[in-house]
Amino acid sequence: MKNVYLDNAATTPMAKEVIDCMTAVMQDDFGNPSSTHAYGRKAKALLENSRRTVARLLHCEPSEIIFTSGGTEADNMAINSSVHLLGVTRVITTPIEHHAVGHTVEALEKEGKAEMVFVKTDDCGTVDLQHLEELLADTSKKTLVSLMHANNEIGILLPLKRVSDLCRKYNAFFHSDTVQTMGHYAFDLKELDIDFITCAAHKFHGPKGVGFLYCSKKVKVENLIHGGSQERGLRGGTENLYGIVGLAKAMELAYEDVESHQRHVQELKSYMIERLKEQLPDVGFHGSIAPEASLYTVLNVKLPATEKSGMLLFTLDLKGVAASGGSACTSGANKGSHVLTGIDADLSRPNVRFSFSRYTTKEEIDYAVGVIAEVYEKTLV
Repeated sequence: MKNVYLDNAATTPMAKEVIDCMTAVMQDDFGNPSSTHAYGRKAKALLENSRRTVARLLHCEPSEIIFTSGGTEADNMAINSSVHLLGVTRVITTPIEHHAVGHTVEALEKEGKAEMVFVKTDDCGTVDLQHLEELLADTSKKTLVSLMHANNEIGILLPLKRVSDLCRKYNAFFHSDTVQTMGHYAFDLKELDIDFITCAAHKFHGPKGVGFLYCSKKVKVENLIHGGSQERGLRGGTENLYGIVGLAKAMELAYEDVESHQRHVQELKSYMIERLKEQLPDVGFHGSIAPEASLYTVLNVKLPATEKSGMLLFTLDLKGVAASGGSACTSGANKGSHVLTGIDADLSRPNVRFSFSRYTTKEEIDYAVGVIAEVYEKTLV
């Protein structure tokens, strides 16, 4: 039996180079970055060198990078800071955002601190920019727009520059959850006028439990974790040094040849689409599958409904294929996908998310499609 991992939107395998550099830090550089002796100074240098590496790759200032435990904390910090420090009383978002955004805004609304307003999306999940401008034209409330760059379940892409221009036109703040696109698309934060973006290292072959918030120097953030003066007083607690070093190394690897990675993975995604169409004439796809409108690492497949289709994920797992019925963050919640519900998807049919990485191969795609074909009592052509 072959083992095929196609759930990279949930997490990616760590790159060997990342493991090697983290292991070296664990073994040799155990000092506390807040200590003033030689061990601490060496650890502090590693920490700040990692911050400079991230800033260089994103074309921003090192002081605009705040290391966190991952994307969820970074999203929470951006949204809460907008309300508590920047005077935001209205947050424009969509029902299909990651729960790190949706639940945070819902909590603020329940507390009476901010109004939650949904911009319209179509049946692919694409944001209606005309409706967004109509909402922004009401400038009676200070507003934060919080829209993810790419949806983690259906892969639909947001035109960041166009949204940024609208936000600036109407003096709104702009936060984008870029967890699924960081390390997969280039960002030039000197050209893109945005207030907050977020990162989780484990989405691009880095370690779990570490990420960052980019916070433009034009805005302020508050600390969610009180304690020491780490991260310029914005996040108390001893820094996850080897995680941060691993994040920086993973970003360097990701951006060494990001265009080559994009071509490789997009070719695999397109190949899987064609193979599925050959095997299952009634197959469909959620979101857009057009390369210019869709995250190249994610393919959400709408499969035909049969008596055996309900066992599809179980069968894939038994055959060594790892895929997902939705976001890994909610897979144990016994609830349907809020994303698919939000776009009025046909939930009577099995929906499976396949997601790819630079380590995925065409042979693995063939194997996975073969297993699906077996479930539907078909054989490969």
